[in-house]
Amino acid sequence: MPTPRVTFIELPATDIGSAGSFYAEVFGWALTGFGPSYACTMTGDVDVGLQADRSEATQAPLPVIQVDDLEAMLAAVKDAGGIIVRPIFAFPGGRRFQFTDPSGNELAVMQAD
Repeated sequence: MPTPRVTFIELPATDIGSAGSFYAEVFGWALTGFGPSYACTMTGDVDVGLQADRSEATQAPLPVIQVDDLEAMLAAVKDAGGIIVRPIFAFPGGRRFQFTDPSGNELAVMQAD
């Protein structure tokens, strides 16, 4: 089993169009839209997502760690004292959950379909 690593960083955005245009202009990133409030790069390395839905967006950048066994990682996070802030849910391409570590940092763990 490969070592879990950060494969995605989700950024809160106030306006998906202007945020997408900014990153395309500055860095040349091609963003794929997934509805009116979400877009992301799809390079297959460390990708960046833009979340403009205020009910879904975090307050700070959200590192996303990819794993092979989501349920086992959920148990490990709980056992180590992490607090689950979003239980497992599905999204296009996989499933994930979000948690805070003992310092209050929010992260997500995902398993690809």
